[in-house]
Formats: sequence, structure tokens, C-alpha cells
Amino acid sequence: MPRSFRWTVSVVALALSSTLARPGGSQPSDGDAHAAERTSAARPAQESPGGASATPSTVAAPEPHRVAPDRARKQLEKLTADVHRWGGRVGVLAIDVASGATLAAFDERGLYNPASNAKLFTAAAALRLLGPSYRYLTGLYGEASNGAVAELVLRGSGDPSLRTRDLWEMARDLRASGVRKVAAIAVDQGYFDARYVPPAFEQQPEEWAAFRAPVAAASLNANAVLFTVRPSKTGEAASVAIDPPGLTVLRGKVATAKRGTPEKIGIRLEPSGQRLVVHLSGSIPEGGRAVSVARRVDDPRLVAAYALREMLQQVGVEISGEVRLGGEHQKRLLVAHRSAPLGELLPALGKDSDNFYAETIFKTLAAERRGRPGTAEAAAELVGETIRELGATQEGVVLRNGSGLFDAARASPEAIVRLLRAALLDPSLGADFTAQLAIGGVDGTLRGRFRGWSKERAIRAKTGTLASVAALSGYILPPAGRSPIAFAVLASDVPGKIEPVRRAIDDFVGALADELWKGARSP
Repeated sequence: MPRSFRWTVSVVALALSSTLARPGGSQPSDGDAHAAERTSAARPAQESPGGASATPSTVAAPEPHRVAPDRARKQLEKLTADVHRWGGRVGVLAIDVASGATLAAFDERGLYNPASNAKLFTAAAALRLLGPSYRYLTGLYGEASNGAVAELVLRGSGDPSLRTRDLWEMARDLRASGVRKVAAIAVDQGYFDARYVPPAFEQQPEEWAAFRAPVAAASLNANAVLFTVRPSKTGEAASVAIDPPGLTVLRGKVATAKRGTPEKIGIRLEPSGQRLVVHLSGSIPEGGRAVSVARRVDDPRLVAAYALREMLQQVGVEISGEVRLGGEHQKRLLVAHRSAPLGELLPALGKDSDNFYAETIFKTLAAERRGRPGTAEAAAELVGETIRELGATQEGVVLRNGSGLFDAARASPEAIVRLLRAALLDPSLGADFTAQLAIGGVDGTLRGRFRGWSKERAIRAKTGTLASVAALSGYILPPAGRSPIAFAVLASDVPGKIEPVRRAIDDFVGALADELWKGARSP
């Protein structure tokens, strides 16, 4: 057995009803995971002498909640052995949240690429520094005179959720205020700096998938363009709908082929100044389904401005001038749009693992706390300061971007678990932080995993996947009278083995859940 393996399941930690120091001894549960006392967060996870033991051990559990660790231990041994056999590395830590006692550990202080588990740090910092009630403002600014605006300025503050319909509603409200003519449309991107490609995203410069979209203060539809192709009659061109409108110039076509012909649609994007040329090719069968394809934009600066021009024209406002950057001097707010509260936006990080939301919220931290323009570097410093305040860092932990995409971060299972514990025990963080995580067998990136736990909704976690990385970190929420488990599993250097590694991780976490819930689940 590898020397770094450590198993110290203590059901003094798993079974107790008094260690959270709450009235009546009740534990955080599905709807009350934030209510544990903040003072518990200061107690560190239990350490073995020398950081590891050579052989596993167990501690007998007091009645009435005896836990048999055999299955979980075997699943951890299998996980570590399989990853090593496939040439990879894996780090694991599971602790009892109430006491901080270590339940299972394997290379828990080793540094790994956490992939999207880095979003846990971004989410915690956002809740701590901005608060769950924080809302983004997007506004239309300018001086209106006799129904005309010489320069209409669209100014953003980083709202990652702004959509085409929001712009249409702003255009409608502007017209309802009496504006009928607009000359120039300017967009003020000054809330963020001009580095629109987040750190590490340059590692795949030719990748046009929407997950790699650039970030701007005034963004629209997550700075991606959605092409929806619908067949017509055989021999005719298919129809192509584009959202958002205004930015793209179409070249070529998609033909409608005979029924039963395999669809083969080509969409090639070519930056051209401030616009995006779209080269269409291929065919789609008559009577076939509509096909939707999302692609990132190359330059995000004027996407929202071009779409706003289209929306204004749709509602009957005449546009006579150009679309351009600028407008910083305009201070009079004509129309405002506010996003949903941050607490409602964060599930895009935890449940859906949305990189665009993560990177935009990341930069927002810098703009709000360090002043505009917000930068990724300042955001990384702020997140680092936050996790240090939460006692969730160690030497070597690095976060360069907010999403964990590409090779941009290093973290250990111990750092992640300390963050998870501190967040859950903090009354100002726990409920919202837990709520943004995917629920095993229910939603988000865990919809198809842990289906046997969907009724209890007990497994709340953040997934992480790259070409050679599989990660899962989060909580196992308990039945009444027991303490939650916080866990982190980071596996790397396993290209081509992501699915079997993921299954092994799930088997281990599921076994821990079985032990925590032993005797408390209905058949």
C-alpha cells in the first residue's frame, strides 16, 4: 500500500449530535446548512504525525450510529490503485465538518490542477466580498432633447447574464420615455481592463467553442453567437437565425437536401474588423430537425452595441450614426437594467460550471474592491486573500483565472476541503454557497451521477474535467443528528481514462455517503 495512504474513519465524528454547538444539538441539513456556529471553522482538520500513516486504521463507533468503514476504505484503495496503474496521480481528503477530524486522506497536500473545482474559490470569494444580494447594472446613458439623443451610451458593469431580450426591453423603455432618434451608439467597456481573453485561455487560441468566450464589461449572450439552421424545401437554402443580431456578416449557405440525407453543416468564423464573417456550407435534410450551434465571438467590445442598434430599430427608434467604443463622459442615466441577485447567478458556476460566468464574476471582484478597471491579476490577489482569511490555503496554491479552465491553477485536496468547511460553518456563506452546488442525481453536472441519492439530495458537489483531469469536491449532507462530510478528490495525468476515474471517484464518495446515512435511509 502506498505510504501516503491514511484512513482514520472516526464515527465519534460521524455520529455525534452535539459537536456543532447549536441549540438542541441539531446539525446543518438540506435547507439549513449555513447555521452552524462560525467558531467551529477555526479548528483545523486532524493531522497524523508526519502527515501520513503507513497502514489504515479505524476507530470503533459509539452506539446508536455505528459506521462500518470497510466498503469506503476498499473504494478508496481501488481508486488510488487504479489511478496509479493508469499512470496518474490522485489526492483525497474527507473530513467531518463539525470537528474537523480527518476521515480519509491520500496525498491530501499534493498540488493538482483542480480544473473547474477552482470555481469553488471564485464562488466563495464572490459571496464574501460582494454578497448574495449584489446586482449588476447595465445602463443606457445620454442627453435627450426633443426626442433625440446625439450619443447613446451602453455602459456595462460586467453582468454575465445579459441577454438579447434584456436589450430589447431597454430599447422599448427608451422609446417609451419619448426618444425617437439616436445618432451614434457608443459602448463603454471601461469597468474592466482591455484584456478580454482571461489568463490561460490563450493556450487554445484556435478554439471557437462557446466555453472559451472572451470577457467584457458590456457583454451579451455570454459573448457567444447562436446559429439555428432550419431546413426548407429540397434544393432551397436553409434558413439561418442568428442571436444576437447585428454583429455577423453571412457568406455562403446551407442547402436543403433530400429527406434522409445525413446533415453536414459547416460554420467557419473569420474576424473582419469589428464584425464577424460567417462562412456557411453543407446541407440539412428536408423535414429534419433544426440544428443549433454556439460559437464564441473573437472581439467582444461591440457585440452588445450592434445588437442594441437592431433592437432600437425594431421598436421604432431611428439610428443615423455609427457604432463605436467610448462614451465615458456621459453620466445621465436614461434606462437601467439590473441583473438577478448574485446568489441566483452563482449556480451557473457550481451547477453548470459556466466558464464565462466564472471569469466575469472574477473580474467583478477586482472592479468593485480595487477600483475600475477590474483586472484578472487583482481578482486573483483578492481571491487569494479571501481564502487565506478562511484558512483555506497552503504554500503552492495558485489561481490565475476564475474558472480553472486550461492550465491556470494549482490546489490541494486539503486547501479545497478547508474552504468547504469554512464556508459551510460561516452563517453568511453557508446557505448560498451550498445552494449553488450541483445536487447528485438531480441537476447540473451531477444530474447523471449519484442517481441513487436523488431522494435524499445529500451529495452537493462541484465537478471538474479537463483532458487529463477529473475532480469532485463538495459535501455529503447528513440525516438528522449527524455531521456533514466535506471531501475533495483530485486526479490528474489520466488522459483517456476520465470516465473510469470518474466512476471510481463516485464509488468512493457513494460509499462514504452510505456510511454516513447507515440506518437512516428508507428502503
